[in-house]
Amino acid sequence: MALPSRHHSKSRTNKRRSHHALTKVNLISCSKCQEKILANCVCPNCGTYKGKTIVDVLKGLDKKEKKAKQKELKSTSKESKAK
Repeated sequence: MALPSRHHSKSRTNKRRSHHALTKVNLISCSKCQEKILANCVCPNCGTYKGKTIVDVLKGLDKKEKKAKQKELKSTSKESKAK
């Protein structure tokens, strides 16, 4: 197996790695509940996409959780309308 004949310096190695930096995730606020979400994705909190309800977030919840979630969604929609 071939081996490099010369040692690569730290600066040369770091120059190569200069493009390996991570970029910041672009988050936007949901138009209905103001929760931070990824762009072009359904909101996991309220289940809306582009102002339309796509996913029923209350479907898999039991009675107690469902009541709490409905109350939360109602209060956040009132806050967003007030702004």
